[in-house]
Amino acid sequence: MMTEKAPPPRIAPVFREDVRVAFDGESATLTSPVTSFTLRPVRGGIRTALVRLTEGPAPMDELFDGLLPAEQVQVQRFLDRAGHLLAHSVLSRDEGPKRRELVRLEAVARDGEHRLAPLGPDTTVRLSRFAFCRSRGGALVLESPLVKYRAVLVDGAARDLVAELGAPATVARLAQTVALGGDEVLDVLGHLAGAGFVEPADADGAFVSDSDPTLRQWDFHDLLFHSRIRSGRYDELFGAVYPYRGEIEPQPAVKPVPDGPVTELYRPTLEEIESRDPLLTTALETRRSIRSYGERELTVAELGEFLYRVARVRAHFTPGEGSDRDEVVSRPYPSGGQGYELELYVTVRRCAGLAAGIYYYDPVAHRLVLVNSDAVDRESLFHVASRATGMEARPDVLVTVTARFQRMSWKYRAIAYATTLRHTGVLYQTMYLVATALGLAPCGLGNGDADMSARVLGLDYLRESSVGDFLLGSRSPGDSVAGEPEEGWRLLNSPEWSLPADT
Repeated sequence: MMTEKAPPPRIAPVFREDVRVAFDGESATLTSPVTSFTLRPVRGGIRTALVRLTEGPAPMDELFDGLLPAEQVQVQRFLDRAGHLLAHSVLSRDEGPKRRELVRLEAVARDGEHRLAPLGPDTTVRLSRFAFCRSRGGALVLESPLVKYRAVLVDGAARDLVAELGAPATVARLAQTVALGGDEVLDVLGHLAGAGFVEPADADGAFVSDSDPTLRQWDFHDLLFHSRIRSGRYDELFGAVYPYRGEIEPQPAVKPVPDGPVTELYRPTLEEIESRDPLLTTALETRRSIRSYGERELTVAELGEFLYRVARVRAHFTPGEGSDRDEVVSRPYPSGGQGYELELYVTVRRCAGLAAGIYYYDPVAHRLVLVNSDAVDRESLFHVASRATGMEARPDVLVTVTARFQRMSWKYRAIAYATTLRHTGVLYQTMYLVATALGLAPCGLGNGDADMSARVLGLDYLRESSVGDFLLGSRSPGDSVAGEPEEGWRLLNSPEWSLPADT
């Protein structure tokens, strides 16, 4: 039961499990996966306190027990300085010195602050819409992109309590469902609510993650993704750390070409391109998405030039034996670390000089390799693409952009998939500008069916699947951005000149 005047909950600092403390004379070196620093001099009460923190949660009265006032001040300064290396444990209210650890709060950002939320037995609470549980390091943890802490659910009763928080309930009712005392339930919920994992209902019974206008417009997975791909509120390995070097062989910089009939493609020369290309400014100003097409067919020469200028491999670097450099390539668009994990598959409905089919683009040999000639599969891809435009477009060609995910994740932690999406964006822009320069009708899509395309293309969804789709076709002769805009549009910062209709 809950007592009216229960003593305050015991919060006990402890070194995080991933922190190592090594003593050398009067020095102590503290090391974590992301930081390391040395304290000196470490002697007397300071050393005693550090040893206590390595042994398990130590309530402040126990941590300071036997220390001189000056030593207590030094220990408190250390706790303030090294907060990112410490966790804060909520302990049970058992009698005696050996209290159970219920929940451990670990900061995932240096500016994380935790507090005890003022809850009462009649307070209605619920887990935040953004909170989630997962397995981490052999423990069940509670996390949220809104919270700068991770809650390790150490005790089974604490795990049971969190499992009951999917639906709104009063604190008193929750205390009846788990093997914790009423005051212990208040302790755990108070700290989880203070951190932001648990939400108390307002006077109208609403919860902030459902009612706040800003939070309402965040999908759970979008906010989680945003919090994990930028520094600030994430404490695990980040960036180009090569986590699997020496354990797993990296994916080759150039994908092995699948078997199938081959179509050689047209290779334009730089002189040819320079003699007829519009200015970059012209391509930028006239670039737009076009979902209708001319009567004439797109030609295989136009498709060949488009692919050559967009995605061919321009150069290939292979490191020598014993080198720690990466095998990389160069293509016309930028790629983080020169990883170039993106591949192109071309589905053709109408192209003069090229049979309908689904092809892989070989960026080294600059050719198409037929991987699927099934008409039903081909039309399935086109239907999904057309649906992404509201059934407006019936394109000549669909370019499916896939990613060889392990090409990036072998090198990068936390940002691998986000970087792939950035690459997809710069590839889209390259496609738009080249298509515009060629006088073709381009359109990047915002959705596609990665499962279906993996099946149709013969790919493993987890190893390589689609991350983008791009429509391409011939452009109607009268289709131009020149002239007056349609009703509802107002020109701002537009060039004071018009472009020829055939640009």
